[in-house]
Amino acid sequence: MSVEQVLTLVSALSLAILTPGPSIIATIQTAFAHGRERALPYALGLACGASLWCLAALFGLALVFKLHPGWFSGFKVAGGCYLLWFAWRLWQSANQPLPAAAGGAKGFFGGITLNLSNPKPAMFYAALILSVFPAPLSAGHQAVLYAICLSTELFWYSTVAVLMSTATMRARYFAAKFWIDRAASLAMAVLGVLLIVKH
Repeated sequence: MSVEQVLTLVSALSLAILTPGPSIIATIQTAFAHGRERALPYALGLACGASLWCLAALFGLALVFKLHPGWFSGFKVAGGCYLLWFAWRLWQSANQPLPAAAGGAKGFFGGITLNLSNPKPAMFYAALILSVFPAPLSAGHQAVLYAICLSTELFWYSTVAVLMSTATMRARYFAAKFWIDRAASLAMAVLGVLLIVKH
């Protein structure tokens, strides 16, 4: 496991995390709406949920999906439906006042649930790991690889949650809550539909 391989892995994973998708949209919206106290645990849950797909890839789930494409399709449909439900709830809440910061947080396990609703990261992780580390990895190297991926996920999700929950960013959100929530809802719905219909 060379330094160049680790840098390639971290760079590719960082770009994937920061590319607009269900998880990063949910992190930003939660940080805007509810501040750091609620956004940070949610973001940490999203990071841990994403890292579970890394474990799944290391343990061969991507191969199982490849051998049984029907299972992958079923998982995608279920995940897409969850994203659509998530989008609908966000759309409904766009014109409602924000709840008190202490109540109704999505929380750590809500973050895990959202990231586990989308099986695409399993394929991404499998492709990334195989392309960067084509030779078989020992159990020790797999553990190090997982730790690197988890650390990268935790760093970016927590950074986004903290930065987007600053007073300046939240003030801008409060000024345009309706439109931001509706835009985030539409983006999430599109991602859900794409997850269902795209092969």
